[in-house]
Amino acid sequence: MPKTLSPKKAASAKARRGAPIATPSDLGAQATRDIAGALNAILADVFALYLKTKNFHWHMSGPHFRDYHLLLDDQADQIYAMTDPIAERVRKVGGTTLRSIGHIARLQRVADNDADFVTPLDMLAELQQDNQQLAAGLRAALGLVDPVLDQAGAGDVVVLVADPVRRAWFLFEASRNADTGGH
Repeated sequence: MPKTLSPKKAASAKARRGAPIATPSDLGAQATRDIAGALNAILADVFALYLKTKNFHWHMSGPHFRDYHLLLDDQADQIYAMTDPIAERVRKVGGTTLRSIGHIARLQRVADNDADFVTPLDMLAELQQDNQQLAAGLRAALGLVDPVLDQAGAGDVVVLVADPVRRAWFLFEASRNADTGGH
């Protein structure tokens, strides 16, 4: 038989459920808002880039299908792996994270691609640019955490910047014309 709470404990539990999230932070309200806002926009971009990468992975075709298909699947996994560290950093500084697809759509800066057909090289070029844009957004966020001496946040962001830079490089190299002799 389930244990029931006393009326006093039940009222206390109910009050706690309705209380706002108040994660302690020593950064100050303005720094928390700025950092959380910047990281939530990046998180929205990461989700948009993840879905675009999977879209292109699913719709890849042509003579390099296998290589590009596998490359984009691997990159999608890398992108998705970025979501938790970013969202948890937002929470650690006292902010709140994205709550829905609609919230993502309102904040994302990575453009969707709903075209019926995109050539493989155009897919790679678009994803290369999107990854470069994501790296730039992460660098801008680094500019917000440095002035408030959020070393842990700066370290998190610095580590995350390497991922889209590496993906952009792979996409560039994979899409180069083999007839140019690699120059």
